[in-house]
Amino acid sequence: MQNHPLASQFLLNPNITFLNFGSFGACPKPIFYDLQKWQLELETEPVQFIAFNGFEYLKKSREALGKHINCHADDVVYTPSPSYAINIIAKSFKLNPEDEILTTNLEYGALDRTWNYYCKKAGAKYVRQPITLPLTTKEKFIEDFFKGLTPKTKAIFISQITSTTALIFPVKEICEIAKAKGLFTIVDGAHVPGHIPLNLAELKADVYTGACHKWMCTPKGCSFLYIKKEFQPLFDPLIISWGYESATPSHSQFLDYNQIQGTRDFTAFLTVPKAIQFLQDNNWDKIAVDCRALAHKNYQRFCTLLNTQPLCPITDEFLGQMCSIPIKTSQPEKLQRLLFEKYKIEIPVMRQDALVFIRYSIQVFNTQQHLDSLYNALNEIISQTDLIQV
Repeated sequence: MQNHPLASQFLLNPNITFLNFGSFGACPKPIFYDLQKWQLELETEPVQFIAFNGFEYLKKSREALGKHINCHADDVVYTPSPSYAINIIAKSFKLNPEDEILTTNLEYGALDRTWNYYCKKAGAKYVRQPITLPLTTKEKFIEDFFKGLTPKTKAIFISQITSTTALIFPVKEICEIAKAKGLFTIVDGAHVPGHIPLNLAELKADVYTGACHKWMCTPKGCSFLYIKKEFQPLFDPLIISWGYESATPSHSQFLDYNQIQGTRDFTAFLTVPKAIQFLQDNNWDKIAVDCRALAHKNYQRFCTLLNTQPLCPITDEFLGQMCSIPIKTSQPEKLQRLLFEKYKIEIPVMRQDALVFIRYSIQVFNTQQHLDSLYNALNEIISQTDLIQV
C-alpha cells in the first residue's frame, strides 16, 4: 500500500512500525525546523530572548492557540505536560477533610497518583467511580459516573479521551450536569488537540489541559493549561519565581506567575503557530477522517484475534484515531518489549488495574500494511508462546 505523501515529512525511523503516536506524537519536519529556528535565536542572544523578546513571542503563540481552541489568549499558559498542569491545580485546590474529588476508574495513572497524593495530605477522598465496559451509550456512561456523586463531592476530574482505553467521554454533558450541581470541573484533554475538535467556549470546563506535542505535532514538552478567569487567583504556580509580586507586573497575575519560571528553554511553546498552520495547510480534518476510518475498520478484527470484545460501539462518538483492544496477558511489559525488539513494532501494552490493553494509534503515515504487521506478529506470538491467552 502506497504511503501518504505527507509520510515523508516525519522524522520517524522507517525501520520501525510506529503505532504509538498517542504517547508523545511525532514532529513533522517544518515544525521541527521551526523549533530549531527558535533555538538558534535563543543561543545567538540568550539574554534578549529569555528576558525580553520571549514575552512577545509567547503572547503571539498563545494568541494563535487561543484562536484555535476558542479561548482568550490570557486565560491559557504553556506547561511542559498535562501532568505538570494538573499538579498546579491539585496542589492549590482547596480541599477540606472528607471532601471528595469524583473521577472514573479509567484515568491516566500519573494523575490518579497526583490526586491521591494531595487528597491524602488534606484528609480528602479521591473517588474512582467504576465505569461499565464495554460502553454502550453516552447516557449509560453519565449514569455510571454520577453514581459516585455524594454530598461531599467538591469537584470532578475526568479525561476527554482516556490513555489506556482510548475512549472518548461525553465531557460536555458531564460538565453541564456538574456545574448545575455546583461542582468545580477539571478536564484532562491530553489527547484532544489536533485529534478531535476542541472548543473551550462550548465545553465550559473550569479547568482544561491539553498536549500540543501529541496530535498537534509540536515538539515534546509543549502543553497548555486553561483556567476560567474568575478562578485563576485560586491557583499558585508550582515554582515561585520573579513573577510573584513582580517589580514590573503585567496586566495578568496568572501569566506573571506561570510564564516566569526561571531559566528554561521554552522554544517548543513557540512552535504552536507553525503547527496550527501546518495542520490547516494540509487539510488535517480530512486526514483525521481517513485515519479514523482505518483505525475503526480494523478494531473488530483484532478483538476477534485476541478473543476479546470492543470497548464501545465502533463509531466516532466513542473512538478517534486510537483503538485499545483488551488483551489477556499476565506480562504486558514483556509483550511490549517483544513486539518492539523482535518485530520492530512500537505500540503500548498497558495495565489499567486488573485489565490490560494494547492500543494502536493511526496517523497520516500509517497504512493497512502496518496494522497487518501487528496482526501477524500477535498471531505468531499466540501460536508460539504462552504470553497471550485466547
